[in-house]
Amino acid sequence: MKKIKVGILKETKTPPDRRVAIPPKQGIDLLNKFSNVDLFIQPSELRAYKDEEYKELNLYMKDDLSDCDILIGVKEVEISELISNKTYLFFSHTAKKQSYNRELLREILNKKIRLIDYEYLTDIQNIRLVAFGRLAGIVGTYNALLGYGIRSGKYSLKRAHECHDMDEFFKELSKVNLPNIKILITGGGRVSHGAMEVLDYIKIEKVSPQDFLRNNFEAPVYSQIDPWHYTKRKDGEDFDLRHFFKHPYEYESKFLPYTKVTDMLVACHFWDPRSPRFMTKDEMKAKDFKISLIADVSCDVDGPIPSTLRASTIENPFYGYNPKTKKEDDAFNKSNITIMAVDNLPGEAPRNASIDFGKDLIENVLPSLFIEDTDDIIKRATITDFDGKLTEKFAYLQDFVDGKE
Repeated sequence: MKKIKVGILKETKTPPDRRVAIPPKQGIDLLNKFSNVDLFIQPSELRAYKDEEYKELNLYMKDDLSDCDILIGVKEVEISELISNKTYLFFSHTAKKQSYNRELLREILNKKIRLIDYEYLTDIQNIRLVAFGRLAGIVGTYNALLGYGIRSGKYSLKRAHECHDMDEFFKELSKVNLPNIKILITGGGRVSHGAMEVLDYIKIEKVSPQDFLRNNFEAPVYSQIDPWHYTKRKDGEDFDLRHFFKHPYEYESKFLPYTKVTDMLVACHFWDPRSPRFMTKDEMKAKDFKISLIADVSCDVDGPIPSTLRASTIENPFYGYNPKTKKEDDAFNKSNITIMAVDNLPGEAPRNASIDFGKDLIENVLPSLFIEDTDDIIKRATITDFDGKLTEKFAYLQDFVDGKE
């Protein structure tokens, strides 16, 4: 039987990302699970796991991966590094027509690459199979609390990436001292559960969406809402989650009441570009708009939350949104809304994030890639194929590729 040659890429995106899809121990697990695979690790000086940690386990290091069949990374691959006629797995950030990656998608098509995007690897119930979601939710909420401390002057936290490990990270949370604010989490998946894990750890009480909207509290509280709480069908029929996933354009937002009672918004939802926006820029100008800090963990630029003007960075996680001018402004001016929109949050805890991701990848996805795709897991996540064309599911991107939108 011919072996499948698999290469683990070094990250080439700027700013750099220190995560890896397959850490050293998971590399051994992969080889033990799939006898038809040869594994090659591209050396990296930036990766959270040192090359020596791979070498100690006798994993093969190799700069030139051009003879590999499948190349596995984390974030977008630098255009100049793309190799023709290969299968790539990474987060491409192209399927929502992100303009900053238009040229990346064009070059992938030009080089007849089969692109499999992690974001669309789902089971038959449409549940995502791999993600850095939990860590994104944890770090994003930590950063929200960090930002609130700076904005209010009530406490000071160490930056997440300055913590040695997750133990120190959670120990740092003991410094949080919140007044009786209301914190709202959107979404019901791994990301939101990571966010709730942080708030539960610091013993913030969780309340129902109804109580969140109607009642005042003497201590800080949080609530978590799902799509049926913040959208409704345009035709007046009852909300149906399956219908929402298939036909999100048939729904409209009913999020506005939450903007009048929420102090801190932690956005952890998955957003389809065909879905309604949560709010408008004009609605954010209203006198009764109360939200003063938005941690957009989902980080959909020009998406459902209009104050997410751009992604921020691990080095500079905050910027301000001036609702009057509708432009970026000072991050902690009390007249502005503080925005945290880091698009690679798990990069602040790269070792922990990589371990969780590698386990899910080996268990939930690679059997379909290396053996047989019986449930169309790979097919559903394939954006482009070896023929240099978009697959049927992602054919809607053609106008985007052509520059018509």
